[in-house]
Amino acid sequence: MQIDITGQHIDITDAIRNYVTEKLPRLEKHFDNIIGAHVILKVEKHIHSADCTLSVAGGPPLHAADTNDDLYAAIDTMLDKLDRQVRRHKSKLSEHRK
Repeated sequence: MQIDITGQHIDITDAIRNYVTEKLPRLEKHFDNIIGAHVILKVEKHIHSADCTLSVAGGPPLHAADTNDDLYAAIDTMLDKLDRQVRRHKSKLSEHRK
């Protein structure tokens, strides 16, 4: 999976980059056909937001976003939302083929 991380009004440090790249592969446990992910991290005053768009084979891209006071908490909740979407997408594909 190709991972692109972009920061708006924030410098992407090695710690943030490592955190995102360690957490994203857990989505591949549920669905193997993930082509790439584009993560956008933003900071506006004291509100941190994380957006992610997954390119998936066999369907439209999946998108999730979250805002929080803590950047790491925003990333975690965004990944939880994507995890639910990936599982639902996989079940739709398997049900359609039957």
